[in-house]
Amino acid sequence: MPGVRKMFTKDPKYKLVQLDNIDVKKDPVRPELSVKFRTSHGRKIYGLRDPEGDICAVMCFAFTDEVPTTVEEMEQLSKEAHMSSVHRAGIQGSIAIAYTVWAQKRGGGRKIVNEVYKMVKKSNNLNRLVTLSPLTDMARRFHLANGAKELQVNETSQNFEYDIELEQWEKVLERAKKLFTKKVT
Repeated sequence: MPGVRKMFTKDPKYKLVQLDNIDVKKDPVRPELSVKFRTSHGRKIYGLRDPEGDICAVMCFAFTDEVPTTVEEMEQLSKEAHMSSVHRAGIQGSIAIAYTVWAQKRGGGRKIVNEVYKMVKKSNNLNRLVTLSPLTDMARRFHLANGAKELQVNETSQNFEYDIELEQWEKVLERAKKLFTKKVT
Protein backbone atom coordinates (compact mmCIF):
# COMPACT_ATOMS: atom_id res chain seq x y z
CA MET A 1 0.00 0.00 0.00
CA PRO A 2 1.77 3.12 -1.16
CA GLY A 3 0.16 5.60 1.27
CA VAL A 4 0.42 3.41 4.34
CA ARG A 5 4.18 3.66 4.84
CA LYS A 6 4.01 7.45 4.80
CA MET A 7 1.05 7.46 7.15
CA PHE A 8 2.66 5.26 9.80
CA THR A 9 5.81 7.28 10.30
CA LYS A 10 6.87 8.37 13.78
CA ASP A 11 5.47 11.69 15.00
CA PRO A 12 6.77 12.40 18.53
CA LYS A 13 4.65 15.54 18.85
CA TYR A 14 1.50 13.48 19.43
CA LYS A 15 0.94 11.17 22.38
CA LEU A 16 -1.66 8.43 22.80
CA VAL A 17 -3.12 8.47 26.33
CA GLN A 18 -5.73 6.35 28.07
CA LEU A 19 -8.73 8.37 29.26
CA ASP A 20 -11.06 7.62 32.16
CA ASN A 21 -13.74 10.09 31.17
CA ILE A 22 -15.06 11.81 28.04
CA ASP A 23 -18.14 13.77 27.02
CA VAL A 24 -20.03 11.01 25.17
CA LYS A 25 -22.33 13.61 23.58
CA LYS A 26 -19.37 14.65 21.39
CA ASP A 27 -19.17 11.14 19.91
CA PRO A 28 -20.82 11.37 16.46
CA VAL A 29 -20.80 7.58 16.00
CA ARG A 30 -22.15 6.07 19.24
CA PRO A 31 -23.20 8.83 21.68
CA GLU A 32 -25.64 6.42 23.36
CA LEU A 33 -22.78 4.40 24.92
CA SER A 34 -21.96 5.57 28.43
CA VAL A 35 -18.50 6.13 29.86
CA LYS A 36 -19.15 3.13 32.14
CA PHE A 37 -19.77 0.94 29.07
CA ARG A 38 -16.61 2.26 27.38
CA THR A 39 -14.37 1.56 30.40
CA SER A 40 -15.58 -1.77 31.73
CA HIS A 41 -15.01 -5.43 30.86
CA GLY A 42 -12.02 -5.13 28.55
CA ARG A 43 -12.96 -1.79 26.99
CA LYS A 44 -10.84 1.36 27.00
CA ILE A 45 -10.90 4.95 25.78
CA TYR A 46 -7.81 6.49 24.18
CA GLY A 47 -7.21 10.12 23.36
CA LEU A 48 -4.54 11.70 21.22
CA ARG A 49 -2.78 14.63 22.85
CA ASP A 50 -1.47 17.14 20.31
CA PRO A 51 1.64 19.37 20.64
CA GLU A 52 -0.44 22.01 22.47
CA GLY A 53 -1.52 19.41 25.06
CA ASP A 54 -5.15 19.25 23.86
CA ILE A 55 -7.01 16.03 23.05
CA CYS A 56 -7.40 16.25 19.27
CA ALA A 57 -9.08 12.85 18.72
CA VAL A 58 -10.72 10.02 20.66
CA MET A 59 -10.98 6.30 19.88
CA CYS A 60 -12.78 3.64 21.92
CA PHE A 61 -11.81 -0.04 21.96
CA ALA A 62 -12.99 -3.42 23.08
CA PHE A 63 -10.50 -6.25 23.41
CA THR A 64 -11.88 -9.57 22.19
CA ASP A 65 -10.82 -12.91 20.75
CA GLU A 66 -13.39 -12.83 17.91
CA VAL A 67 -14.64 -10.18 15.47
CA PRO A 68 -18.09 -8.88 16.52
CA THR A 69 -20.82 -7.77 14.12
CA THR A 70 -22.93 -5.75 16.59
CA VAL A 71 -22.30 -3.61 19.68
CA GLU A 72 -24.19 -6.18 21.77
CA GLU A 73 -21.98 -8.99 20.48
CA MET A 74 -18.88 -6.86 21.10
CA GLU A 75 -20.02 -6.27 24.68
CA GLN A 76 -20.40 -10.01 25.27
CA LEU A 77 -17.11 -10.91 23.57
CA SER A 78 -15.16 -8.29 25.53
CA LYS A 79 -16.69 -9.55 28.80
CA GLU A 80 -15.67 -13.11 27.92
CA ALA A 81 -12.12 -12.03 27.03
CA HIS A 82 -11.94 -9.97 30.23
CA MET A 83 -13.10 -12.90 32.37
CA SER A 84 -10.64 -15.31 30.77
CA SER A 85 -7.82 -12.78 31.27
CA VAL A 86 -7.73 -13.84 34.92
CA HIS A 87 -6.08 -17.05 33.70
CA ARG A 88 -3.71 -15.21 31.34
CA ALA A 89 -2.01 -12.74 33.69
CA GLY A 90 -4.44 -9.94 32.81
CA ILE A 91 -4.01 -10.14 29.03
CA GLN A 92 -7.43 -9.30 27.57
CA GLY A 93 -8.16 -10.53 24.07
CA SER A 94 -5.97 -10.73 21.00
CA ILE A 95 -8.04 -8.41 18.79
CA ALA A 96 -8.39 -4.66 19.33
CA ILE A 97 -11.88 -3.65 18.14
CA ALA A 98 -12.12 0.09 17.42
CA TYR A 99 -15.83 0.86 17.63
CA THR A 100 -15.83 4.65 17.54
CA VAL A 101 -13.41 7.39 16.53
CA TRP A 102 -13.80 11.11 16.18
CA ALA A 103 -11.60 14.13 15.72
CA GLN A 104 -11.89 17.19 17.91
CA LYS A 105 -9.39 19.01 15.69
CA ARG A 106 -8.82 18.79 11.94
CA GLY A 107 -6.63 15.81 11.03
CA GLY A 108 -6.96 14.23 14.48
CA GLY A 109 -8.81 11.14 13.21
CA ARG A 110 -6.02 10.17 10.85
CA LYS A 111 -3.35 10.87 13.47
CA ILE A 112 -5.05 8.75 16.15
CA VAL A 113 -5.36 5.84 13.71
CA ASN A 114 -1.61 6.21 13.12
CA GLU A 115 -0.79 6.13 16.85
CA VAL A 116 -3.18 3.26 17.63
CA TYR A 117 -1.68 1.28 14.76
CA LYS A 118 1.78 1.69 16.33
CA MET A 119 0.45 0.75 19.79
CA VAL A 120 -1.18 -2.45 18.53
CA LYS A 121 1.85 -3.35 16.44
CA LYS A 122 4.15 -3.03 19.49
CA SER A 123 1.80 -5.03 21.70
CA ASN A 124 2.80 -8.53 22.74
CA ASN A 125 -0.75 -9.87 22.95
CA LEU A 126 -2.68 -8.05 20.20
CA ASN A 127 -2.43 -9.55 16.73
CA ARG A 128 -5.30 -7.78 14.93
CA LEU A 129 -6.75 -4.27 14.66
CA VAL A 130 -10.37 -4.42 13.45
CA THR A 131 -13.19 -1.87 13.42
CA LEU A 132 -16.86 -2.22 14.22
CA SER A 133 -18.06 0.64 12.04
CA PRO A 134 -21.52 1.91 11.21
CA LEU A 135 -22.92 1.25 7.74
CA THR A 136 -22.04 4.67 6.37
CA ASP A 137 -20.11 5.80 3.32
CA MET A 138 -18.15 8.18 5.55
CA ALA A 139 -16.85 5.31 7.74
CA ARG A 140 -16.05 3.25 4.66
CA ARG A 141 -14.13 6.07 2.97
CA PHE A 142 -12.26 6.94 6.19
CA HIS A 143 -10.97 3.42 6.84
CA LEU A 144 -10.16 2.60 3.23
CA ALA A 145 -8.31 5.92 2.86
CA ASN A 146 -6.30 5.09 5.98
CA GLY A 147 -5.11 1.74 4.64
CA ALA A 148 -7.68 -0.69 6.07
CA LYS A 149 -9.18 -3.56 4.13
CA GLU A 150 -12.87 -4.35 4.17
CA LEU A 151 -13.30 -7.52 6.22
CA GLN A 152 -17.09 -7.95 6.06
CA VAL A 153 -20.36 -6.07 5.75
CA ASN A 154 -22.97 -7.07 8.34
CA GLU A 155 -26.65 -6.30 8.72
CA THR A 156 -26.08 -3.19 10.87
CA SER A 157 -22.31 -2.65 10.75
CA GLN A 158 -19.16 -3.18 8.74
CA ASN A 159 -15.72 -4.42 9.77
CA PHE A 160 -12.42 -3.14 8.43
CA GLU A 161 -9.00 -4.54 9.31
CA TYR A 162 -5.66 -2.76 9.49
CA ASP A 163 -2.74 -5.00 8.60
CA ILE A 164 -0.31 -5.05 11.53
CA GLU A 165 2.08 -7.65 10.15
CA LEU A 166 5.71 -6.65 10.46
CA GLU A 167 7.22 -5.38 7.23
CA GLN A 168 10.21 -7.31 5.86
CA TRP A 169 12.79 -4.81 7.19
CA GLU A 170 11.18 -5.00 10.65
CA LYS A 171 11.43 -8.81 10.64
CA VAL A 172 15.13 -8.60 9.76
CA LEU A 173 15.68 -6.02 12.51
CA GLU A 174 13.93 -8.27 15.08
CA ARG A 175 16.11 -11.26 14.10
CA ALA A 176 19.24 -9.10 14.30
CA LYS A 177 18.27 -7.88 17.79
CA LYS A 178 17.78 -11.48 18.96
CA LEU A 179 21.13 -12.56 17.53
CA PHE A 180 22.90 -9.58 19.10
CA THR A 181 21.25 -10.21 22.49
CA LYS A 182 22.30 -13.88 22.45
CA LYS A 183 25.93 -13.01 21.68
CA VAL A 184 26.12 -10.29 24.36
CA THR A 185 24.69 -12.42 27.20
